[in-house]
Amino acid sequence: MRSVTLFDGTTWPALGLGTWRLGERRAERKHEVAALRRGFEIGYRLVDTAEMYGDGGAEEVLGMALREAVLAGLPRERFIVVSKFYPLHAEPREMRVACEGSLRRLGLDCLDLYLLHWRGGVPLASTIEGLRTLQHRGLIRHWGVSNFDLSDMHELNALPGADGCAANQVYYSLGERGVEFDLLPWLQLKRTALIAYCPIDQGRLAASEPLQALAAERGVTAAELALAWVMSRPGVIAIPKAGQESHLMQNWRAASLELDDATLRALDLTFPPPRSARPLAMT
Repeated sequence: MRSVTLFDGTTWPALGLGTWRLGERRAERKHEVAALRRGFEIGYRLVDTAEMYGDGGAEEVLGMALREAVLAGLPRERFIVVSKFYPLHAEPREMRVACEGSLRRLGLDCLDLYLLHWRGGVPLASTIEGLRTLQHRGLIRHWGVSNFDLSDMHELNALPGADGCAANQVYYSLGERGVEFDLLPWLQLKRTALIAYCPIDQGRLAASEPLQALAAERGVTAAELALAWVMSRPGVIAIPKAGQESHLMQNWRAASLELDDATLRALDLTFPPPRSARPLAMT
């Protein structure tokens, strides 16, 4: 398994599990918990969620899966749990309430990483203050942001305490390479992890005929090749969602797939890197 080292020396796996769209229907929860449990059995240890997903339902589903995993003998310390809070909860007082709500739904005492889901109207200095307070109280270990472009990161970086920002979660894939022009190099310089959501373009890359042809030449699937490419970027963690065991296994195999120079050149020809700054992609 590839790994990413944060600015403070903490090491996290380069592959995790996303939970977007989980917890939206109670009738599906048993299946969703089972899928997460199977992921843990395969070896996944980093899981990303948010208070927004399923209006807290995804956190509840993940909490159930974590409790079952711990009862089965996997220590809580083996897991890296990431959650995100709404911009309207970015003031210190509201943030603490939101964090405690997430912890309650997850059944945890502490989050490993807590992210501002996207930029809102609350001053960033106030958000940093709230996050540092949560760290001081032991409710979170690391903090970061999501959907921040380079100008947002520059503004954040100019504030006291911003050197504690551990990650920025953004849309990044072969089909959406805009962050490579300026944001990714800056994050790499700062040793701030880029957490890539939608790393297979919500499954669209798996159906790409040019990518399928390149993958077939190498004896892998298009999804495996696309995901392996994202994880080959230094400082990048990919968090694809996978609800079926076949997809969980496929993504897991991608984490150990080494891409040679010829493959990387072929991918660049098929999915060219950006030649100028682009607006940050979002879903």
